[in-house]
Amino acid sequence: MSEQPKEEQLAEGTLMSHLLELRDRLMRAMLALLIAFIPCAIYSNELYDIVSRPLVAKLPEGSSMIAIGVIAPFMAPFKLAFYVSLFAAMPVVIYQLWAFIAPGLYKREKRFAMPLLLSAVVLFYVGVFFAYFAVFPVMFEYLVHSGPASVKMQTDISSYLDFVVTLFFAFGVAFEVPVAVVLLVITGIVDVKKLAENRGYVLIGIFVIAAILTPPDALSQCIMAIPMYALYEGGLVMARVMQRMRRETAEAAEKEQPGV
Repeated sequence: MSEQPKEEQLAEGTLMSHLLELRDRLMRAMLALLIAFIPCAIYSNELYDIVSRPLVAKLPEGSSMIAIGVIAPFMAPFKLAFYVSLFAAMPVVIYQLWAFIAPGLYKREKRFAMPLLLSAVVLFYVGVFFAYFAVFPVMFEYLVHSGPASVKMQTDISSYLDFVVTLFFAFGVAFEVPVAVVLLVITGIVDVKKLAENRGYVLIGIFVIAAILTPPDALSQCIMAIPMYALYEGGLVMARVMQRMRRETAEAAEKEQPGV
């Protein structure tokens, strides 16, 4: 009878310590976001000029972007400053998340989780930069010159921001294909051999996704689909390597057991 209250107190104390640690981790993540946001807010107009450069460079001579709303010239750069600061502070935010959950993982799980986490962050950044430097110039070249000759394109700055942020996120997520493949394989949901055998269906699915996320021209679709498929093949290679590493680790652990 006396052990029950002790167990409850222990569980309550453990829960409270976890909540306090979670609070500290969240505060550190918010502090990193605030530190990144201050310079971004100061140079918000310059940041917007950089983000809008791919479209402005393709506009006809004498054209420019416009602001329909009264507070749009302030709000659009301000929102962009927040997005950029979140983008810049994301490694710190993810590290705080990792530091919170890592003590609950086994040593073997940490060995596989950390590379996957780092790969996911890097690939997301690569997808965003790929969209800005490779996709946007081609896409805006098509969009600007695809309309009727009687229509003069003058894009609203708020609409443009919503459009490019959506594409940034879409390309960032699309470049997570290798991580998704590895997770599916190492968790046992799908066998790597089946993924390799169904390459044709995957390729069709990738082109369908690219057609949905990009403007209706074949060039933009291919610019997104080809890297996605290459990343899929890279994911298969990574999955095979990690499967072999897990098998070797398991065999080594069995040999180290006494009496084996």
